[in-house]
Amino acid sequence: MSEEIIIFDTTLRDGEQSPGASMNTAEKMRLAGQMEKLGVDVLEAGFPAASEGDFEAVSEIAGKLKKIQVAALCRTNKNDIDLAWNAVKHSANNRIHIFLATSELHMAEKLKMTREQVLTAAVESVKYAKTLTANVEFSAEDGSRSDRDFLCRVFEATIAAGANTINLPDTVGYSIPFEFAELVKYVMKHTPNMNKAILSVHCHNDLGLATANTLAAIEAGARQAEVTINGIGERAGNTSMEEVVMAIHTRPNYFPYSTHIVTEQLYPTSRLVSTTTGIMVQPNKAIVGANAFAHEAGIHQHGVLVNPMTYEIMKPETVGLNANKLVLGKHSGRHALHDHLKEMGYDLSPGELNNVFKKFKDLADKKKHVMDEDLEALVQEGILRTTDVFKLEYLHVSSGTTVMPMASVVLAINERPVKGAGYGNGPIDAAYNAIADLTGTDSELLRFTVSALTGGTDAQGEVTVRLRENGITALGRGTDADIITASAKAYINGLNRLEYLKQHPPSIAS
Repeated sequence: MSEEIIIFDTTLRDGEQSPGASMNTAEKMRLAGQMEKLGVDVLEAGFPAASEGDFEAVSEIAGKLKKIQVAALCRTNKNDIDLAWNAVKHSANNRIHIFLATSELHMAEKLKMTREQVLTAAVESVKYAKTLTANVEFSAEDGSRSDRDFLCRVFEATIAAGANTINLPDTVGYSIPFEFAELVKYVMKHTPNMNKAILSVHCHNDLGLATANTLAAIEAGARQAEVTINGIGERAGNTSMEEVVMAIHTRPNYFPYSTHIVTEQLYPTSRLVSTTTGIMVQPNKAIVGANAFAHEAGIHQHGVLVNPMTYEIMKPETVGLNANKLVLGKHSGRHALHDHLKEMGYDLSPGELNNVFKKFKDLADKKKHVMDEDLEALVQEGILRTTDVFKLEYLHVSSGTTVMPMASVVLAINERPVKGAGYGNGPIDAAYNAIADLTGTDSELLRFTVSALTGGTDAQGEVTVRLRENGITALGRGTDADIITASAKAYINGLNRLEYLKQHPPSIAS
């Protein structure tokens, strides 16, 4: 029997801290349902003290999920712990996750606390949380840069206070694998009561070593890995769940461990996270990138045709990739669409299905074949959006080599129609100028990217924008067969997300 590695997913908490990746409650709920299908052991649903929106999302997730443990993050103060408990108490299998920095740098510069004050705060917070739930995790923020003996002292004291899980984070992605493995071994050897708790690790990817550090820690004795889908998170991101899980799955001779992850759900979950947050997966991303199972070199193609294992160490089907993505056309019915969307991880209500089906028929009239990527875009536009303050009602542009680019736009702003026009260096610039004038936004366009969802000249265009206003960053995403319309949709989506974030500030935890 192989030892089990607990998979602790923090996509909805730490992953959401990627600039512009904040999600609303409905989006978090849909992702949480997919995480349950994926088979994660613990889902960190959010940081309830960060905002009312975070509290609401964690509370709803805790009340809905039945198969997996729901955790809420909090600091060591009583108010944070109470909010975390009130959010997760609806779950029969809940966890309170408390964090406090233990490195000299953080204690002196950020916390303005002495070692003894930190130790006391950690112990008292765990003791209090333990009166609320039997399941408490303590995390030593910036643990990889902490004094080893003090770290062990804090861990010993918090375990004695009732912590079931002790988390050792590489908060700023500073460690290298050998060093981090040695730290794990040291902690396990020099924390006298470590056998009474599970040692967890939480690694960031600032040096590109998050997955390597996590696997090294597991080999050294850690039995919980804190990860995110697609490796999203603050700065360079977190340890990628799919990489850790598939490394264990693919190399059992080296990692004699097991997880509860349903690997066939990895790719669908990756796509759902990407379409929900607007953070696209790089093509060469391990496991779930577009090129992960692509072969262009002739010698590779020949080898794969003879025997796939010559150049593929995993079967694409193992991670949920379907070689035949050509699925639906204009003659496909509502039932076929519903069944296929369900296979993709979207279990829609009748009202949601009606909305998506109408958009599907409209698209099918323009495209001969509708691909999975197209369907994801339709679902994103149909049901996974923020509550829209701004809606695009009409867009007309004129442009050419001898014409000043001009755009006429009609928006609905809080259901009230407004219209205007704008000029620009090109049709997209003109449309953006008109939209900015109508909405009165002061946002700055930081990034504009465009790509085709599928191959072919009839492919839908996908546009992603990054906007910033008053220190708040939001991602916007739009798709359409017309790239100018897709651009306008992306800009408006970004503006709507900015409006949402003004009311629901993103989490601030590390």
